[in-house]
Amino acid sequence: MIKLLADSTCDLSDEILAKYEIGVAPLIITIDNKSYEDRVDIQPDEFYGMLEALPEFPTTGMPSPATFMKLMEEAVESGHDEILCICMSSGTSGSYQSAVLGKEYFEEAHPDSTVKIHIVDSRSMSHGSGWLLMKSAQMREAGATFEELVDFNEKYKMKVKHFLSVDDLDHLIKSGRISNASAIIGKLLMVKPIMSMKNGKGAIVAKERGTRKVLKHYTDEFIKRCDKDITNFVIIGYTSDQKIAENLKAKIQAESDFEGEIYLMQMGVSVGTHVGLGAISMFFVEK
Repeated sequence: MIKLLADSTCDLSDEILAKYEIGVAPLIITIDNKSYEDRVDIQPDEFYGMLEALPEFPTTGMPSPATFMKLMEEAVESGHDEILCICMSSGTSGSYQSAVLGKEYFEEAHPDSTVKIHIVDSRSMSHGSGWLLMKSAQMREAGATFEELVDFNEKYKMKVKHFLSVDDLDHLIKSGRISNASAIIGKLLMVKPIMSMKNGKGAIVAKERGTRKVLKHYTDEFIKRCDKDITNFVIIGYTSDQKIAENLKAKIQAESDFEGEIYLMQMGVSVGTHVGLGAISMFFVEK
């Protein structure tokens, strides 16, 4: 039996996590010197409701190796003998390394275990690793072997296309995801930066004025780039404004010939800490 594990930056909905029985190691969010486990002690809507009034910028911390080890032990206790763990990009978080250490701790504590464990550095953020997790779960349900899942993730993880645009550049400045000078220019020109992943890290790939042009950019790029043989579903992410996500979904359905499922999912607290209110993202596999 194959068990899927992740860290909480995968941002998959509670329904999807429950449907595919995906185990999650929560990141730690520190707000006013108090620590919370992402989506355990604090939920996204609660966090976004308080974000603007916070006197200090929240910080995030990776799950401990012991947390990953515990998830692995629980998987084995429930009858699983193969574990695939898909983590946030090692270029932006320590979760991957923590999971690798968790695997080592597990193997040291259980030297006679025959359980197969593979840790994937997704090279993705947010629903990028979430996309790989969902695809892996679907393949598992269709009868794919553990080796086939490992091969798929390692082959296609660099092909998961990310688009992220934010409404408030301040959070990207404070988290070091964008330079102060670029942000000031963007604010003056009312420009919204569009970010993607390059070499496992976030990078600005385009700039558009206004939400309408951002959604047009997403749609045009999706039509041009999408690998329809692999992409049977798209994930659209949002932080505080679901309406923008709904508008993007409607635009893709109206202007492209994509016939797969389009999921709308809220970004979690750990990702929301860095991107702020009004963020909109999209994920699929490109050619």
